[in-house]
Amino acid sequence: MASSVYKIIELVGVSDKSWEDAAKSAVDRAAGSLKDLRIAEVAEMDLQIDDGKVVGYRTKVKVSFKFQDE
Repeated sequence: MASSVYKIIELVGVSDKSWEDAAKSAVDRAAGSLKDLRIAEVAEMDLQIDDGKVVGYRTKVKVSFKFQDE
């Protein structure tokens, strides 16, 4: 079996709908510029609050992708 190496980066997705939508937006954006995405792990979630009301959801995800030799 051939060995592989994966790189992990952290991204923060933002949504006004849900944490899930925020995580999806981060992964969708990463997929636009990175190849061979493998795993996205939710690392942290928080809320933006304005005047006592939730106005935004933020999800930090750790995304791994296969490291490509040049």
